[in-house]
Amino acid sequence: MSSASLPAHASVVVVGGGVMGCSVLYHLAKLGVTDAILLERNKLTSGTTWHSAAQVRALRSSRNLTELIRYSISLYAELEEETGQATGWINKGSLSIATTPDRMVHIERQAALAQLFGVEAEVIGRGAAEERWPLMNASDVIGAVWSPGDGRVSPSDLCAALVKGARARGAAIFEDTGVTGILTRDRKIAAVETDRRVIQCDALVLCTGLWSREAGLMAHVDLPVWPCEHFYLLTKPVPGAEGNLPTLSDHDGHLYIRDDSGGLLIGCFEPMGKPIDPDRIGPDFAFQLLPEDWDHFEPMMTNALHRLPVLEQAEVKMLLNGPESFTPDGGFILGEAPEVPGLYLGCGMNSVGVATGGGAGMALAKTIVDGHPPFDLSEVHPARFPPGVFTADALTARAPEVLGKHYEIAYPGRQWTTARGLRGHPLSERFRQDGALLGQVYGWERPLAFGDAAHAPLTFGRPPWFDQVASEVKAAHTGAALFDLSTFGTIDVEGPEASRFLDHVCANRMDRPPGRAVYTQMLNDRGGIESDLTAVRIWETRYRLSLGSGAVLRDVGWLKRHHGEFDVVIRDRTEEIATIGLMGPDSVEVLRRLGAENLLRLRYFTSAEDEIGGIPVRGTRLSFVGEAGWEMSCASGDAVRLWDLLRGQGAIPAGLYAQTSMRIEKRFLSYGHDMDTDTSPLDVGLDFAIGWDTDFLGREALERQRETGRENRLKSVILEDVDACPIGDEPVWAGDRIIGKTTSAAFGHRVGCPVALVMFAPGSVPEAGAVVDVQIASRRVRGTVHESAVFDPLGTRMKKS
Repeated sequence: MSSASLPAHASVVVVGGGVMGCSVLYHLAKLGVTDAILLERNKLTSGTTWHSAAQVRALRSSRNLTELIRYSISLYAELEEETGQATGWINKGSLSIATTPDRMVHIERQAALAQLFGVEAEVIGRGAAEERWPLMNASDVIGAVWSPGDGRVSPSDLCAALVKGARARGAAIFEDTGVTGILTRDRKIAAVETDRRVIQCDALVLCTGLWSREAGLMAHVDLPVWPCEHFYLLTKPVPGAEGNLPTLSDHDGHLYIRDDSGGLLIGCFEPMGKPIDPDRIGPDFAFQLLPEDWDHFEPMMTNALHRLPVLEQAEVKMLLNGPESFTPDGGFILGEAPEVPGLYLGCGMNSVGVATGGGAGMALAKTIVDGHPPFDLSEVHPARFPPGVFTADALTARAPEVLGKHYEIAYPGRQWTTARGLRGHPLSERFRQDGALLGQVYGWERPLAFGDAAHAPLTFGRPPWFDQVASEVKAAHTGAALFDLSTFGTIDVEGPEASRFLDHVCANRMDRPPGRAVYTQMLNDRGGIESDLTAVRIWETRYRLSLGSGAVLRDVGWLKRHHGEFDVVIRDRTEEIATIGLMGPDSVEVLRRLGAENLLRLRYFTSAEDEIGGIPVRGTRLSFVGEAGWEMSCASGDAVRLWDLLRGQGAIPAGLYAQTSMRIEKRFLSYGHDMDTDTSPLDVGLDFAIGWDTDFLGREALERQRETGRENRLKSVILEDVDACPIGDEPVWAGDRIIGKTTSAAFGHRVGCPVALVMFAPGSVPEAGAVVDVQIASRRVRGTVHESAVFDPLGTRMKKS
């Protein structure tokens, strides 16, 4: 194709000709963006798509990720009729087996999720599993889950069909066209530079697979994507594998197995993968594989020989070693880069590119055209990674573990073991001294619980930290406890129009006197919650916002996108400021002994400056745990001294698990669990935090919802069985009908029972006192519905002076 045929301008330029790029282009054209083009440095599918095992399994960890794959399944089945090009879609289902009791609980939980999400799945016994896979040695199988809607596809044929559909609608594809630069104007995408010419564009989409880190850096965007070697064995024809079989998942053996051209394909996600230096791959790695590595594959081969005795006589065709790209948390990256408006990302697919590609391409195209995805996809948004924290060394350590966790049992409380301690925390040494169990959030290390017992092996039953959390809750309930809140995002909004600006972007009325705190949400134009935060008006011209630990980059991007002509400056001060929560009835005495008179005079939701032991602090009377207390911020360099002074007065350190237990008892909501961009404040009883007399973003949508009688659907449920261990995302039943799901759950140590927050389906909200069943794995546990908090519903304890 000549350089003259490259356009000087395209509304959208897609870079990368794998399944993601082809899907985005197809869906853009289908949405009417007929001048969209795709640039591929080599040939279509030449990166990782061509060698994908191409399994398509619908169930994922959340409803919306599952919806993406369900869309893929319907698209792959329909594309041939639309385009005349076969996709190789084969719908033979999938079978997941368990050989240990904990694995059985794990797949039973998956089956419960499938029911919740409307995916057909059935728990079956050993005999039924063996009938579906006669070649399998089932002697150690104790049960399985059968999912008849799953299947597989031919990746090259799929891309051919997507491209044919895109071209039929006017989109164009340019192979052998490398991107050499990304040009911005006023920090927004302006053009893409190729080895042929510069193309002006309104939006640029990077679907660049293994090369995404390099591509992102052209726009000064740090994408934490790293390659690992990925193996599967192909055999020559094997008796019994002549037809199409379901995909067999033996996750205890780290294996997936299916037929392939009359033989067998045996792939693995081994416990610890092999990272690759991206320089070893290079820019010209097209339709290539990495060398076979039988020494690395040998343990998986041993497992395969156990599961499939027929392999003893099978002839090996090849051991395929194809690189795949992985992200630090095992989730792909999909959405607009918060640092560069107009730059969209669809990469880091973690070996689910073909399965997710149809739905992810649709969602990204809709994000570009509509300004937002078709439903909440915060869990894969690019802003969930802190810029510059996941270095090459950290990614080299983490990516192999991410590969291995694909098939690991998902115990509650599971943590990463590699690439830890990436961000310096001022209290790290104090946490170590107190034996903290740490969890990584946005690169920070945050204490989850304290003491040796918290480090014991994980389980689906009562967690090893149960008793320790009980003691930490008791400290906050009867004495004084310290909660580290320094990893929460801290943003200052300052300027002569700070109040007007925040009244525009926040749903509550923000024009309050200096020294007042305000709880609020930021909404989108559909009335959905983009952020949940607390603001303190420090001066007439300065507010300090406190928001979720992983929300900083996204919320700063949202504020900057909407600040327009308002005369304000937005600054992220999270690294500079440490925040410590002092909670409990003895907190008053602790501060009195330390001479913090200004703080002692504060009423609930007011704030003031003071000095504690010569340390300047700002304290705010509020509580996320339902006990009287203060959140106190100081310079990060003073955090250790402040912590030691508070500890010296008898305050006990407490972790995130205690805080979570207490906030669920209080029906205090957590963003990403109990609400998201699809949730209206009216859905979750937050109408008290709406300033109806202000002209905020999303107000018109909320008014329409109010007129149609939108109801609060989030209720508290106390479970009757004190030994039940709900963790969230469990189906909630009324008789033989699923009417909701748990959004957050924990043992409530102050009420002595497990407690769940439940989002009920519209039209299915039960009255207070109604009895429902919460399904935990394969067991249903009775619970009673409560309209509000199950502990101190009037909030008298936390407002007490």
